[in-house]
Amino acid sequence: MPSLMRQTDLTATSPHARAAASQRWDAIDVARGIAIAAMIVYHFSWDLSFLQLIGTNILQVPAWRWFARAIAGSFLALAGFGLALAHVQGFRRVPFLRRLMKVGGAALAVTLVTYFAFPQSYIFFGILHCIAVSSVLALPFLRLNPALTFVFAVFCLIAPWLFTSPAFDAPWLDWLGLGASDPVTNDYVPIFPWFGLVLIGVAVGKMLLSQQETLGLARWRADNPLARLMVWGGRKSLPIYLTHQIILLGALYGVAQILGPNPSAACRQICLAQNGNPELCPPVCSCILQQVPERDIWKRLLDNNAAGDDTTRISRAAQQCMRQSPPS
Repeated sequence: MPSLMRQTDLTATSPHARAAASQRWDAIDVARGIAIAAMIVYHFSWDLSFLQLIGTNILQVPAWRWFARAIAGSFLALAGFGLALAHVQGFRRVPFLRRLMKVGGAALAVTLVTYFAFPQSYIFFGILHCIAVSSVLALPFLRLNPALTFVFAVFCLIAPWLFTSPAFDAPWLDWLGLGASDPVTNDYVPIFPWFGLVLIGVAVGKMLLSQQETLGLARWRADNPLARLMVWGGRKSLPIYLTHQIILLGALYGVAQILGPNPSAACRQICLAQNGNPELCPPVCSCILQQVPERDIWKRLLDNNAAGDDTTRISRAAQQCMRQSPPS
């Protein structure tokens, strides 16, 4: 243990570590800006799906789910890296508490807003909640050797496979992420396994700060418009996170009122409401839409404003398609 502590002390007191920590890293801001841009792309696609402007439900597409996880993971790893960087010369209580109050307050705001907007799936422990809690939990690891921090990170990452149990399904334990079933929420980033990525960020930060070559990375500056835009996005990541969905949903909701739902999404919604068979609806709707592709008809149907001819046309198409794809 003394050898481990001596390595940590050298990391914290070496001149190049102090010099690197004193810089505002454009590289970190660019990385955070890229994560913010990716998050906006994902949420824009989610909004299109949620408002039925497209026929694809992205929540059912594995590639989109992994994309969302990669975005969340990058934010958490960067949070851990920033924590190591901010406290390389010792724990700075006032800046830490100021940042914790900012992130924690934003997390509470997200919970309150989503509780009223999506009461059945409001966000009670999303990415901001995880960052706030993980920042506190990660403090002891700032004094550990990076190798030990990596060991704890791996433990956190595999914990859901080792300790998942119905005993953790109580609502007040959902933040741990060890329950047998996931709660219904629009953003769920529990401590296990996600705290492991924060610890990876802490360990990587401490390792880099122990290297003299890191000073060059710390002094790198964005020198083209795209990189500078990413730097700006990274530095404004919290306000962008808090406001971008309001802007996107507001704009797309207006578009949805004008265009109406995507026919494929509308057909599947009606099919599920009438039959409740998710396996039957895709092939039947694909068949129906070949005969009734007009978007305005499906909009009138969902609005309960369909004319008699509209209903008759869709009913006949549905009967014909059901004969071709009978329920199993």
